[in-house]
Amino acid sequence: MTDFWLATGLLLLVAMSFLLIPILRGRSGQAPVDRTALNVALYQERVAELSAQRDEGMLSAGQLDLGQAEAARELLTDTDGADVAQPKHASKALPLLAALLVPLLGLGLYLALGASDKVELTREFAQPPRSMAEMTERLERAVVAQPDSAEGLYFLGRTYMAQNRPAEAAHLFERAARLAGRQPDLLGQWAQALYFAQNKQWSAPIQALTDEALAANPNEATSLGLLGIAAFEGQRYAEAVGYWQRLLAQLPATDASRQALQSGIDRARERQAATPAQAAAGLTVRVALSAELTGKVLPSDSVFVFARALNGPAAPLAVKRLSVADLPAEVQLSDADAMMPQLKLSNFPEVQLQARVSRAGVPTRGEWIGRGQPLSSATTEAQHLTIDSPDP
Repeated sequence: MTDFWLATGLLLLVAMSFLLIPILRGRSGQAPVDRTALNVALYQERVAELSAQRDEGMLSAGQLDLGQAEAARELLTDTDGADVAQPKHASKALPLLAALLVPLLGLGLYLALGASDKVELTREFAQPPRSMAEMTERLERAVVAQPDSAEGLYFLGRTYMAQNRPAEAAHLFERAARLAGRQPDLLGQWAQALYFAQNKQWSAPIQALTDEALAANPNEATSLGLLGIAAFEGQRYAEAVGYWQRLLAQLPATDASRQALQSGIDRARERQAATPAQAAAGLTVRVALSAELTGKVLPSDSVFVFARALNGPAAPLAVKRLSVADLPAEVQLSDADAMMPQLKLSNFPEVQLQARVSRAGVPTRGEWIGRGQPLSSATTEAQHLTIDSPDP
């Protein structure tokens, strides 16, 4: 930064010299001239000359008077406008003052509106950091200097993740996603930060972020890795293997992370093999409509009976469709009713049963709903579910 200020000072001196040198030259080379005094002296010399000619007898008294009158008239003519003021010290002081104030004003405006902090950051980033703490401090200052830089927010978020500060990283990734237009890689980083900030507890916002990221880019690496981690932590080893294999397939052969990822796949397969095979989950659900709703629904209205994971994705694990005319009814929910192959009832230890009346025939939106208490997906006793509440 010292070099910058030295160069700035030299430029200011050069600029001042262009203004000061002409002023100083003009002051030293200009001799003051008093035109009035000169004209008066010439007049007096002319009058003396006429008087001498009269004394010598060359002029008469009348000719002397005419000569003196002519000399006086010439004096008046020559001195006409001679009272115009010559430049004074104040008029020369004004350019000198301007020569000093203009550079100072420019310097003041630069300090107030310029980018000296960004110049300093650029110089610092040109040098390798001596520690992680120094790199973090640089990135934090860069984010303060350029709060609308998605790139700066992204790199600071990655640094916070490396320092086990996921909650702060999640906030930065959220800001970066808003600025950059919700790019898939930013959504994946945001979801991962939220997952670790919530102590590895899966939630609907995390699921929504990974769904959005993979919808835009099915090979988004962070989302695939995160879904594999969540499946492994939830002892859904087959799912973990599936996500990690998709991630492994897109990594270059020379990527250093391939070995670690393959080790994770191998561990998931070992644990899957060591886990006793679980019998296909099946839940018996008896669904009824409350008496208060009898006159508020139509026999043709659709009824969706489904099971959701208590801690997992928001998508239903198993669904059956009926109509109001079929109620009361008893249905079986099992892996055969899964909406997606990777989301099976048997893969989630705890679920919640729900039943929804939807006049439009949409399983995710309706008029009335009934909810059961959390229960094990391996429960064999029949469950009773009553549709009795408005669907928010």
